[in-house]
Amino acid sequence: MKTKILLVEDEESIRKFVKINLEREGYEVLEAGTGEEGVLVANKENPDIVVLDIMLPGIDGFEVCKILRGEFPNLGIIMLTAKAEDYDKIMGLQYGCDDYLTKPFNPTELTLRIKSIERRLEPEEKDESNLIIQPPFKLDTYSRKFYKDDEELELTPTEFQIIKIFMENPKKALNRDEILKLVWGDDFIGDSKIVDVNIRRLRSKVEENSAKPKYIETVWGLGYRWQSEV
Repeated sequence: MKTKILLVEDEESIRKFVKINLEREGYEVLEAGTGEEGVLVANKENPDIVVLDIMLPGIDGFEVCKILRGEFPNLGIIMLTAKAEDYDKIMGLQYGCDDYLTKPFNPTELTLRIKSIERRLEPEEKDESNLIIQPPFKLDTYSRKFYKDDEELELTPTEFQIIKIFMENPKKALNRDEILKLVWGDDFIGDSKIVDVNIRRLRSKVEENSAKPKYIETVWGLGYRWQSEV
């Protein structure tokens, strides 16, 4: 089955160009020219990945990202921005996007980012190794569900992959570049701030007090460590 991608971009020339390139790569591509239309198409067609421009008529890309993330926790979201400033990138990540690209971008780079998210969305074969239990947490890699005290916590595909890496490596100090490689892949072009923003989001979900993290510890000058209770 083809991966279904929703492209939300108000500039028709860019939208058509990107669509042609993605279809050449074998993807099914849906289109929307406004934020409101993007939300409607997403609800109707249930895409796997959304490529979302920030600057849109009507509701902007940040608001669309927030809406879609609330309705589709497992949706892959890549945000497009015409600005090179860190503000837009960080804002997009805080609203729940998995990745970002700055315009103008190479279509090959977009394809690589999409393939990276596809890897995070791939289901695993069901066997006894699918469950990782580290009280109060339980991770089911087959159903892609994560629980704390038996209550399911909604994670983005990127957050799920980071938690999986942490729980597979309890008490191990992982540097940012290592996390970047394991989650985003060798072909990621960007900086390690994308790791830090995702960690902040994760802490807000798993910690009782994200300002004083108990489980996701900072290893100063290096990265992070999952402090398992087992």
